[in-house]
Amino acid sequence: MDIFAHGLWTYAAAKALNKKIESKSKKPLRVWRAAFWGIFPDLFAFAIPFTWIAWSLAFGGLHISDIPRPQEVEPPTGNTYRIVLLANSLYSLSHSAIIFIAVFLLIWLMLRRPVLELGGWFLHILIDVPTHSYQFYPTPVLWPLSDWKFHGISWATPWFMILNYSALAVIYFILWRKRKAAAPQGKSSR
Repeated sequence: MDIFAHGLWTYAAAKALNKKIESKSKKPLRVWRAAFWGIFPDLFAFAIPFTWIAWSLAFGGLHISDIPRPQEVEPPTGNTYRIVLLANSLYSLSHSAIIFIAVFLLIWLMLRRPVLELGGWFLHILIDVPTHSYQFYPTPVLWPLSDWKFHGISWATPWFMILNYSALAVIYFILWRKRKAAAPQGKSSR
C-alpha cells in the first residue's frame, strides 16, 4: 500500500482503539506516534534511495530514463543499481514480522512496558502482505527465517486505489461523526 494510506489507516486504527482504551480508563495511545510507526517501514526502506535518486537527478547526471522501472526492481538482478539493492535490503528488514517482533520485545524489555504505538509498524506489515504483488516489492513477512512472499493485489491497481481511499473516506467520516456527537452541546470539538 502507498505510504499515505498506511498513515491514514494507522491513525484511524489508533483513534478507534483509543475509544476502547478510554472506556477502560487506561492510558490512550499517542495517535500521531502510532501513525509515524505506520509509515516507518516505507520511510526506512525508501528514504535513502529516494534522496539519492533525487540528488542524482538534480546534480549527479542521472536521467529519468536511468531510473529502474518497477518490473526491473523485483526480483533484483546483477545489473540492478546498488541503490535498488540497498532499498531491497532495507525493505526486507522493515517489512519483516520477525524483525518487528524482535524490536518490539527488545523495547518492552528495555522500558519494562510495551510500547503499543509500535503496533502501527505491525499493521503496516499486515496491510502490505495482501496489497503487494510479485512484480513490485512483495512483502517478506517471515524474513530472515524464510524468503516466502505472498502474491497479492498491487496497491497501485486503479480500482483498488479507488476502493482503498473510498473506504478511508467512510472511516474518517464515521470518526468525525462520532467525535461531533461526543462533543458537548454549544462547544466545538478541537
